[in-house]
Amino acid sequence: MINKSILSVLILITAISCSDKTQTNTKMTIQKDSSPFTEEEWKAKLTEEEYYVLREKGTERPFTGEYWNTNDSGIYVCKGCGTELFRSEAKFDSHCGWPSFYEGIDKTKIKETLDMSAGMLRTEVTCAKCGGHLGHVFNDGPKDKTGLRYCINSVSIGFLSKEKYDSIQPKK
Repeated sequence: MINKSILSVLILITAISCSDKTQTNTKMTIQKDSSPFTEEEWKAKLTEEEYYVLREKGTERPFTGEYWNTNDSGIYVCKGCGTELFRSEAKFDSHCGWPSFYEGIDKTKIKETLDMSAGMLRTEVTCAKCGGHLGHVFNDGPKDKTGLRYCINSVSIGFLSKEKYDSIQPKK
């Protein structure tokens, strides 16, 4: 089991280093930053903490973020570009201190990338539109749902209540 895992990681690392094009497997996409702004524009647009998390891949302290304990109905959006990322119905209390979701709204709106920083092997989650760092995804989520736990920094997302979200949707 361990040998297969090590071999899989080595193959993935080799594939990444051999090409700078986007590469996809069944679980994650590895892609260069897709930011629509320069770093100077990001610094002007975001607060210092938002910049640290979204652009420098930082992490807020657990149990301190605005949404870790929120149960309101609505939609969570990327703080960098406003892309709709998560529905409140997919949010659950994982007791980790960060907002946790078992699935995103649309798999094309979230990129999952191998993250070997901090001496760990994890899967980073970024906004597909602007490349902003959101957090990480783990395989310890609700087994009766997807089994995934998208562990997301509150500072990297915004929230639209159901009423506000419904009011800004185009009329059909």
